[in-house]
Amino acid sequence: MKLDRMIGILSILLQQEKVTAPWLAEKFEVSRRTIHRDIEALCMAGIPLCTEPGQNGGVSIMEGYKIDRTLLSKSDLQAILAGLRSLDSVSGTNRYAQLMEKLSAGSSSLLAGDGHIFINLSSWYKDSLSPKIELLHDAILSCRKVSFSYYAPNGESERIVEPYDLIFQWTSWYLWSWCETRQDFRLFKLGRMTGLTLADTFEKRAAPLPDLSPRRIFSNTLQVKARIQPEYKWRLIEEYGPESFVEQPDKSLLFSFGFADKTSVISWISSFGEGAELLEPWELRQDMRTFADSIRKKYEKPDQS
Repeated sequence: MKLDRMIGILSILLQQEKVTAPWLAEKFEVSRRTIHRDIEALCMAGIPLCTEPGQNGGVSIMEGYKIDRTLLSKSDLQAILAGLRSLDSVSGTNRYAQLMEKLSAGSSSLLAGDGHIFINLSSWYKDSLSPKIELLHDAILSCRKVSFSYYAPNGESERIVEPYDLIFQWTSWYLWSWCETRQDFRLFKLGRMTGLTLADTFEKRAAPLPDLSPRRIFSNTLQVKARIQPEYKWRLIEEYGPESFVEQPDKSLLFSFGFADKTSVISWISSFGEGAELLEPWELRQDMRTFADSIRKKYEKPDQS
């Protein structure tokens, strides 16, 4: 795209004293005439570029504006590169890294300068997730509605939405969109969507940014206390932090935290096997006992094989 190329040319000129039009043409895989048109467009936009003919000539930014070369520092560009590489981990391509290579042209140390930060936004279901992201991204850019089947704890439903943003949050990918069924903006988890199909075009409406605060999404209204065996300290630290428990004289861990609903509590306590005991709320202890009895009865049935 012309705009991407012009941004790339400007970024190169901010980092290098002078470059030639043939070099830019080869770098961006276009003709020299196209590069000259881009340079003219940048000049018309108010960027003070100078062109010098001859063997030692080339394109550069006017001397008085060299202070602007600090627009992006090396560390800034390295941070951008880490982010772009993370997008490649989702798409399964090198598209974003190639874009960064164009932006950082002439600074070979930049790409290898910080190889200690790796961000991978893909999941175990990368083969099915990447096509969803590509389709939804195209739908957002082209203002196309999307229809799909959605699977949630309260059941299965068919949805038609106007897509606005793709969001990576809480280790998962979500779509922020206007839902025709709910007549409101909703977050949809990509992992719960199947059968995605592009539908009619739509006129964009004023779309507020989603409130992604944990209190808004996860209403932890159920306060829980539990006694956890010391060998599971690593889990408490990893999942809820060291402030979530107090070590007792017998080395057991008194855990205290908020949960959204009792199903989440029972599932979480059960995942410890005999390594956890629910203490509060008291009424949930009975639900825990009922759940344990149902599991026991199921495995007491004769083998049907």
